[in-house]
Amino acid sequence: MSSQRTQQRKDKMSSTISDEAVAHYLDCHPEFFERHALLLGKLHLPHQTGTSAVSLIERQVGILRQRNRKLENQLRELVTIARDNDELSEKIHKLCRRLIHANDFGHTVDLIEASLRQDFNSDQIVMVLFRDQLTDKDDYPELRFLRWSSSDASEMKPFATFLKNAEPRCGQIRDAQRDYLFGNETNEIASVAMLPLGPGSEIGLLAISSSDAERFHPAMSTDFLSHIGELVSAALTR
Repeated sequence: MSSQRTQQRKDKMSSTISDEAVAHYLDCHPEFFERHALLLGKLHLPHQTGTSAVSLIERQVGILRQRNRKLENQLRELVTIARDNDELSEKIHKLCRRLIHANDFGHTVDLIEASLRQDFNSDQIVMVLFRDQLTDKDDYPELRFLRWSSSDASEMKPFATFLKNAEPRCGQIRDAQRDYLFGNETNEIASVAMLPLGPGSEIGLLAISSSDAERFHPAMSTDFLSHIGELVSAALTR
């Protein structure tokens, strides 16, 4: 009779206390099971496969292991990013050292191409400079790497938005942009980084292509690209 009354009291309590109320209470009193340790031995949860039951402690251990694996993966990603950033910093430092020793404009152009191709492993590089902003250097001949144009030239219309925003851009580029920059070799291009040169893109742009679609993706940070653009711009206009 006593056990029947006990069960009735339990049924009555379970009908008046909601799951949300119990969860809220336990959330506000995490020390509850310290005062009622015997309850831990009675609590069992269905196994994730549904084939058996595991104790609450076993389930907690499983959750902690999952969290630990997630944190380990995040740590590996952070270490990889840090290592990549260190390598990029060293490459930019090397570019800076090269440009400091440039004797003239032609030497500067040659060093920019050599550094981007050798140190940064770029597939193709094209730099477009505006004659109306570099009038003292516009007699330098065009090369495979260097193009001369002007900010209001018709071939610059596909780049109007990019030049106006004056911020590095990564990923896919428009067909008209790709054809002008890289000509007949566009089939090998999977991603491109475009860098404005000078404040407000006033002296031109620098484009770097890769056959790897993930090399320059839209979600990547452009801080290092901005640094490269600033270094190149300063070297060309000094």
